[in-house]
Amino acid sequence: MAAAARSIVGFPGPELVMKCCFSASPVSTPYSVPSPPHQRYHQSNNGCLLTMNGCEGDPRTPIGTIETRTFPAVPTPALAMDHLNSAISELKSDPSPSTSGIIRLQVPILQQFEAIGWLHEQHHLPRCYFSARCQSSNLDLLFDPTNGKFQSSEKKLVSVAGVGSAVYFRDLHPFSLDDWKCIKRFLSKGCPLIRAYGAIRFDAMANISHEWEGFGSFYFMIPQVEFDELEGSSILAATIAWDETLLWSWRKAVDLLQTTMCQVSSVVAKLQTEVPIASVLRNNHVPRKDSWDVTVNRALQMISRGGSGLTKVVLARSTRVVGNKDIDPLAWLACLQVEGQNAYQFCIQPPDAPAFIGNTPEQLFHRKYCSVCSEALAGTRARGASEALDLQIERDLLSSPKDHVEFIIVRESIRRKLEVICDRVLVEPKKAIRKFRRVQHLYAGLSGRLRSEDDEFDILSSLHPTPAVCGFPTEEARRFIAETEMFDRGMYAGPVGWFGGRETEFSVGIRSALVGKGIDALIYAGAGIVEGTISSLEWEELELKTSQFSKLIRCGVPLSTEVII
Repeated sequence: MAAAARSIVGFPGPELVMKCCFSASPVSTPYSVPSPPHQRYHQSNNGCLLTMNGCEGDPRTPIGTIETRTFPAVPTPALAMDHLNSAISELKSDPSPSTSGIIRLQVPILQQFEAIGWLHEQHHLPRCYFSARCQSSNLDLLFDPTNGKFQSSEKKLVSVAGVGSAVYFRDLHPFSLDDWKCIKRFLSKGCPLIRAYGAIRFDAMANISHEWEGFGSFYFMIPQVEFDELEGSSILAATIAWDETLLWSWRKAVDLLQTTMCQVSSVVAKLQTEVPIASVLRNNHVPRKDSWDVTVNRALQMISRGGSGLTKVVLARSTRVVGNKDIDPLAWLACLQVEGQNAYQFCIQPPDAPAFIGNTPEQLFHRKYCSVCSEALAGTRARGASEALDLQIERDLLSSPKDHVEFIIVRESIRRKLEVICDRVLVEPKKAIRKFRRVQHLYAGLSGRLRSEDDEFDILSSLHPTPAVCGFPTEEARRFIAETEMFDRGMYAGPVGWFGGRETEFSVGIRSALVGKGIDALIYAGAGIVEGTISSLEWEELELKTSQFSKLIRCGVPLSTEVII
């Protein structure tokens, strides 16, 4: 087999000295009650040993080696699979001397294939999917098979799909600095495509309901097998991770990867994106409309009194959709891509858990080295049926006093939080309109420069939750939500995204749903309550925000509505 180009990052110590070298290369699954999130490695409901929980590692101890090996480009995913299988066999015969590490093997593919089409053909859990937005940065370190070297590139990483976990990170306690450090142990600037994908609960202090148990308080995974869709090309990759202090050896990691590879298909499907894919049997709102009105009025009374300090609170609704057949979360997600211009699409599905999917317009933050950006979104209107009507609606949103108050609360809160950890913060534009296929919002962009890349955890912990999904002041709004909402938000409205060595990006998990056998689909939406809010209009806004999901369902049978208070 042809030699691979290597990018190796080690940490000074007895096992490995930092180095970088290159060599020339010739040319839907049911779920059950999960295992405890804190155990060192996880077993699925069929008893199969999956991998180690990286949260059990020592956050102060770097792992021995972090390495990416890139092989010559091939024309098809099937040939990429053959190259990876050969490379894994060679790995097994040449064990690493390090007691811990992570190695990514990757094969470029000369054509662009859809990552979500590849993922749909896989039947292995856990799985993840994350797409970039129009504004996301280009991938600036790619392998050139013509000269065997890495070089800068203008190709954009369009989307990433992964199955299996080389290492996962999950626990019941709130996501902490030590948890972040445990994840960062396995990441490196020199290996930018080794990333941990996942999500964090909206409120880690709230009780976890049954449907969210598999996620814990947070869940992240570095995929075992990954398909990267780039503009004009693709990459198929396989990753192993091991740490003998967690009783997870090199041999176990390689054996498990070979087992996963035997279950991976090289087929890339073309998913339909425009047809209804389920008929509704029942449709249950929590809360129902009259309960919603009561809660909104209670919030307005607190806001008008002023004694509590509450100026905004975001109330949410959960809608359970029971269909006439099992709902395929990836088929839904493929349909959401049609809605998704300028938005993130995501899917996170731990073992023995339903899939959390979404099409969110909202960025929490993006960090590349020390540069960081975020954005404020607030105020919602439908798109107009004509260009003239759309412009009229835009002007109404820009001039609305109620929406202006809501927007300023969000923008200024994010600005103040960024100023604490950045040398300077730029707000541009200060107030504009961002349009999506069905809705339009008030928008502001914020950017700054971190004093240190290690401030990344501070960005995440300070920005979440933003007033756009919680309210202001944060603690007063969070307390009101905990006291009044009648369902568990889980990962809805929480951070969803990925950590990397040189950059990190998180969206806000809104416009989302939890899909799986036993629950069918739970669709989530929220609306901001400020002085001047009219309850019935906010209910209509909820309907507008969930319309991207409701278009996927046809009422082919009489619709029965079951109300849960």
